[in-house]
Amino acid sequence: MHDLRKQVLLESGKTLSRKARSKQTTPSSSRANSAAPSQRGSRVPSANVSDDEGDFSDGTQWSSNSIDEMIAPDVAEEDEAPEAWIADLSDRIDEICNRKRSSVQGREDCLTIFITRLTRHYAQAEIAGKVEELVPALLKSVRAGQSERETVLALKALALVVITDPSETIYDTIAGPIKTCITDGQHALAKIAAVHSLSVATFYGGAATEETEQVMDFFLDIASSDGAVVEEADNAKLVTAALQEWGFLATQLEDMEDATEAAMDTFVDQLDSSAVHVQVAAGENIALLYEKSYTEAESDDDEPEADPETETAETPHGNGHTPRMIKRYTVSRHPYALTQTLAALATASSKRLAKTDRKHLHQSFADILHTVEHPTRGPRYSTARDEDGREYGSRLTVTLAPGGAAGAAAKMKVDRWWKLHRLQGLKRGLGGGFLVHCEGNEVVRESLVGEF
Repeated sequence: MHDLRKQVLLESGKTLSRKARSKQTTPSSSRANSAAPSQRGSRVPSANVSDDEGDFSDGTQWSSNSIDEMIAPDVAEEDEAPEAWIADLSDRIDEICNRKRSSVQGREDCLTIFITRLTRHYAQAEIAGKVEELVPALLKSVRAGQSERETVLALKALALVVITDPSETIYDTIAGPIKTCITDGQHALAKIAAVHSLSVATFYGGAATEETEQVMDFFLDIASSDGAVVEEADNAKLVTAALQEWGFLATQLEDMEDATEAAMDTFVDQLDSSAVHVQVAAGENIALLYEKSYTEAESDDDEPEADPETETAETPHGNGHTPRMIKRYTVSRHPYALTQTLAALATASSKRLAKTDRKHLHQSFADILHTVEHPTRGPRYSTARDEDGREYGSRLTVTLAPGGAAGAAAKMKVDRWWKLHRLQGLKRGLGGGFLVHCEGNEVVRESLVGEF
């Protein structure tokens, strides 16, 4: 298997950022010259999260409901013998590859079942020898789908093929048509699905570092223009998708110093979006950039003087598990204004927000603010101390494999923002099949933890 230790693949309504509201004109695709955030609100402490609060729930809204509903089969699949679903999957592959005399409805139904099979079962052995036929057939539906649903389903199917059977060459085959779908497509949902699929293709399909950076720049252009650069001005779902997948791909890159300034301009601007999920996606990218600005101290690094404001050097925070970290570069040119904006979002009480959105906003930005102030601390970091006087640290965990007669469930501590971005990317791509692929798909597993 190729050494692909990587990973995978939106709130309804429109988003209008501060930049767009101030100009009220079609935004430019340039990522420069974002306005500085307003200084509002007060600083808030990071919440200490309990064990129960720190456990991931499958109820978290990570993907577009409308796309999920489009993909969902009409009837729940009961447990089947392997020979039954394998035979059915083979039939669907044959049907996808042989399009003659097929109807739009027939292709949609076939793709839906194909997606369901690849989601609920790890089927690398079943599709490995058929990818060369499958991919061109799926691309036909991406390029010339006769309905929005057919195009969206084909994009989702492509992403699942890449996740199931990663390749170091498939990016070159599918990236172009997927990008064209985003720039020239007629359907908004198809563009959103294409953003997610392009991210998966880039991550698992063998894209070079330069190609990954180009895709990230493309996503940043979408976000900085509020979607206008691809003829979807103020589309909150599309902007959210672009921000999410930018963060997902950024976890692959070791050095983000050169890209940080332009990215921060866009993310800070989007903190003022009218859509909660846009704000959170932008904030999580800010936290990731702060995390990446610190690296483990090397033997030849001088011991810097402690700086309580900028935290040039970070210590293990009393938990005894974190090596000394060194600040390599500055993330924000306006740190005070940024922390004021994050603090305001962590306590926002707008009546326009639904209770669930307000809770999501508060919890997310309390974590983001804490990382901006303490860049070596990941999401849900608790400063409470155990009986030995050590800080608990991150209290966020996710189950990767269920427990059973053989032993306890396998869990991963999500103590770094890169882990959270990757986990969320996998959840977007795999949905209810996340645990199945964590158990059976080695590449997915290694994307998160390297090994159990």
